[in-house]
Amino acid sequence: MTDPRDVADGDAAELVEQLRDLAGADPAEVRQVVSEVLAALDRAAGGALREHLPETIRAGLDAASPVSRVR
Repeated sequence: MTDPRDVADGDAAELVEQLRDLAGADPAEVRQVVSEVLAALDRAAGGALREHLPETIRAGLDAASPVSRVR
């Protein structure tokens, strides 16, 4: 049986790789997307996520708001 931690580590590594691919195109946009995702996860967790994040990321959560992108 596969250890769930191994699966989670593999999923995390895949996500990091996808973000690195995106960052090559436009790092500022990737930072904005990550901030929006973390802000949404924090809202879904009732604010509990932010207490586990570094201060610099918490500050970004306060500034993050979903923005419609024009392409």
